[in-house]
Amino acid sequence: MTYNSSFQDRAAQAAQAKQKALEQLRSKPPVDEKVAAERLAAGKQREAAKAEKAAAKKAERAEAAAAANAEAAAKAAAKAPKTEAELKAARDARYAKRKGRK
Repeated sequence: MTYNSSFQDRAAQAAQAKQKALEQLRSKPPVDEKVAAERLAAGKQREAAKAEKAAAKKAERAEAAAAANAEAAAKAAAKAPKTEAELKAARDARYAKRKGRK
């Protein structure tokens, strides 16, 4: 393609390039059915492995979340406010300790 090429020249070159691409496409050998079936089976196998791995990861995340929730519940139970009787017992213990020092 040159600087002074006309529209007809460019259109003819485009048509030639298109024809060449079509000929290359037609000259490709057809896909073997056996090979295509193997590729399809391999793709399905990869997809199944991927799905299995994702399910395992999801289950692991669920286990971790459940463990974290249980741990949080245990911490909350440990930090539960003391009952009146527990507060009174602690107060009495401090009082007895203080009286013991005198």
